[in-house]
Amino acid sequence: MYSQALVRQTARQYRAAHLKAFSQGGCDALMRQGSKSFYAASRLLPLDVRRPVLALYAFCRVTDDEVDGSDQMATVMQDLRQRLQAIYRGQPRRLLADEVFAQVVDHYQLPLALPAALLEGFEWDAEGRIYETVDELCDYGARVAGSVGAMMALIMGVREPWAMARACELGVAMQLTNIARDVGEDAAMGRCYLPRQWLREEGIDAERWLRHPTHSPGMARVVARLLDHADALYQRAEQGISALPRSCRPAILSARTIYADIGQCIRRQGCNSVDHRAMVSRSRKLYRVLQSSSSFLLAPAWRRGHRPIEAVKFLVEAALPSMAVIAPKTVSDKAGWMIDLFLELDARGRAQNPRRSGPSGHSPR
Repeated sequence: MYSQALVRQTARQYRAAHLKAFSQGGCDALMRQGSKSFYAASRLLPLDVRRPVLALYAFCRVTDDEVDGSDQMATVMQDLRQRLQAIYRGQPRRLLADEVFAQVVDHYQLPLALPAALLEGFEWDAEGRIYETVDELCDYGARVAGSVGAMMALIMGVREPWAMARACELGVAMQLTNIARDVGEDAAMGRCYLPRQWLREEGIDAERWLRHPTHSPGMARVVARLLDHADALYQRAEQGISALPRSCRPAILSARTIYADIGQCIRRQGCNSVDHRAMVSRSRKLYRVLQSSSSFLLAPAWRRGHRPIEAVKFLVEAALPSMAVIAPKTVSDKAGWMIDLFLELDARGRAQNPRRSGPSGHSPR
């Protein structure tokens, strides 16, 4: 019995060291190159969360690159599905991204449906799927970004369905921002993700426009509408961030505000994403990171409000079995539960008595 316990302990130590080495090296570099905005925010995560998040990102990035760089799409997608099945059998291929992701899957009990949804989104890309409505576009965003938000939420210990919905919706909002920013770049590759219904309302024929991509007032209005939709989801996400463990709130709020800033940059450019690619400056990102560092004081969201948007419902349902597992809490999170309780009670009191404006109960002057 002693020897078996020692073997298990040694195996756990090896896996932890393996994950640490990869996350500090390859995963870190992948995120830094692939998403500067999210990389800046991720540095605020506690190490015990950042490492599995980096491993998750690495798997997503590596698989996405394989899809983008292939002209044999059916073969690549079949191979990716086989790799995912092997990961969930506990027998990942001898590929670093697969091995560390398998550890994350096992430790956090990530449901297969979540990374499978991601692969489905990649397949939609490969098919050149057209999105008629913004709801259909959100279906796509739920797969390629909402699924990642769901997995990150499980890693961070989210165990409430309403908070999981907000995490998925934040992922969709970020994807809509990416689409609004990359109109010109996507057009150069023969792709247009913008809702065809909106384009027709502006008198724009998507196929004709793709042959000669040009900015116009009508295109600006379509981009602005997409940003409005993203902004509404960013607002909903605020509630979910306050439900995260205190140690994780700064990173996610930082990511949310930096991505929302991309939308503001697009607006300042007249919503011209055909000729320009909006970027948030390093100084602005630093400001947002510093500003978000105090978000552990966010009052908990006791009013759960908002049902999940239709696009993410299947993700929330898929995550339910894993949410039944009680997540371990850090010392700082345990110490902060009482502050959360008092803040929640105060928020309830103010909602029941609108004349109150603060802890003293006095109405504003």
